[in-house]
Amino acid sequence: METTYSLKAEAYTSKEWFDREMELIFENSWQYAGLVEDIQNPGDYVTVQCGRFNIMVLMGKEGELRAFHNLCRHRGTQLLRAVGKRQKVITCPYHDWMYDLSGELISVPEKEKEFPNMDMGKMCLHKASVGVWRGMIWVHPVAGKNDLKAYLDPVLPYLGPHNPERLIEYPDTSSEDIIQANWKIVVENYMDVYHLSHLHSTTLNMYDHANSEFSFVGEHYVFYEPLAKKYEKHLADLIPVKRIAEMTDEYLGAYVPYLFPSVGLSETESSWSVFQVIPLALDKTKVVVRTKLEPMSSLEYTQQEKRSNSNWAKIMGSPQKYDDTIPNDPMTSGDFMKEDIFACEQQQKGMQNPLFKFEHTALRAESSIRGFQDVVANRMKV
Repeated sequence: METTYSLKAEAYTSKEWFDREMELIFENSWQYAGLVEDIQNPGDYVTVQCGRFNIMVLMGKEGELRAFHNLCRHRGTQLLRAVGKRQKVITCPYHDWMYDLSGELISVPEKEKEFPNMDMGKMCLHKASVGVWRGMIWVHPVAGKNDLKAYLDPVLPYLGPHNPERLIEYPDTSSEDIIQANWKIVVENYMDVYHLSHLHSTTLNMYDHANSEFSFVGEHYVFYEPLAKKYEKHLADLIPVKRIAEMTDEYLGAYVPYLFPSVGLSETESSWSVFQVIPLALDKTKVVVRTKLEPMSSLEYTQQEKRSNSNWAKIMGSPQKYDDTIPNDPMTSGDFMKEDIFACEQQQKGMQNPLFKFEHTALRAESSIRGFQDVVANRMKV
């Protein structure tokens, strides 16, 4: 059985390779842009980076979603920043060129004097594609794409029963981290089954890693693992927040797919999360995590969290790696995300060492990484 990697260390350390990835992968793929509740009224918008392109998604006057390249047709200034609400028009901050919500250029200051021969009808915003799948907004930098469902629907049989549009995002359930590592290292860590029982031996011990199931469906990675027996037996006492209604006993477990190229999902007994990977540079990646929970009162939320924390040490044992006497050490923090960030950043440093090269790989538990590298290599035509 083939256990070698498709990529070499150069794919993680070469600026030329990174630039080609932006062009061949991120500028030619459907990518997650936000949740449907981010854009609820005409003029609401979000923006997302897709390789060299920044794309805006906004709601038009009739409630339709539209996607445009966030680029003024005059001098290329970015028109909108991050997220916003109820814009009546889109105005360039540089020279006040103005576009309506359908992308048409409607006003140019001093037009008759400075641009007497310009046909404004030919200067509309460049269009992109937009679609909605499972309560998530997706964009494609190329206009006229209509294959979102065909691209994502094949993973549906491998997802949890969650209905994300019904769940609630609470103020303290999102996070944003800048990781000093190549985006592929971050993704490979997300898929690495081998490290779950080692790096996360005490921080993710509520799941049965040894009996995980995983494979690729097209370009997408799908993963499931059951609950650990002790955690399942005492679930009512240990679950950190209210149980997801759709997660009846026959569905219990963690469903953790990665939808190529830029977003993972974590669908568990108590939460539904989006793990968005945004390449910023060759060795810098932003990760945005947004989590939705079962609707509950503040009192329910607080009481269940206290109950879980109180029972965890009694039933599961305190995290062996946790040590509050060592400040700012990710490996003793008891936080699996901090553990992952530390590991990714150390790998990035190691790949820049001239002695490093990919050699032995775990036959089963790292097959997911080989599969991911195959997808990347295919897109990169190597």
